[in-house]
Amino acid sequence: MSISLFYLVALLSIFFALMVIFSKNPVHSVLYLIVTFFTFTIHYILLNAQFLAIVNFIVYMGAIMVLFLFVLMLLNLNESSTEYRSNIMKMVGLIAGMCLVITLVGSVKALNASDPLVLQTQDLGLVKNLGKVLFSKFLLPFEISSILLLSAMVGAVLLAKKDIKQV
Repeated sequence: MSISLFYLVALLSIFFALMVIFSKNPVHSVLYLIVTFFTFTIHYILLNAQFLAIVNFIVYMGAIMVLFLFVLMLLNLNESSTEYRSNIMKMVGLIAGMCLVITLVGSVKALNASDPLVLQTQDLGLVKNLGKVLFSKFLLPFEISSILLLSAMVGAVLLAKKDIKQV
């Protein structure tokens, strides 16, 4: 992996993430967020984590961001609806920003720039190895989570179903 390419993609990630925050138009913010997630996909490819790259590309860029875009279009936000900002929301934003700054300062202090991270095994993020670990070491949590997802799906269907007795 080329360090200069990694830093270029990291710089693009930071730039587009800042564009998400500072963009006035909500639709443009969502589009910048899609580009930010695309740069994360490039990071995953550079780190040899192909499965995470594909999942990030399909799930986040394909499904969730399209959902965000449709919700923003349905909300019909205009200039008059975004003018009102309460003082409580400004304080929440300030606290969240300070938490982010503290996290970034702690991360920079913990970073040892002279030793770059080198993977011991180059095929760490491959789907083949993920499947081996998932179906051997983590078989019970995997099956429990599948039962949990199935019960959530059945519950959602039952909640959405119309009651025949009331008709």
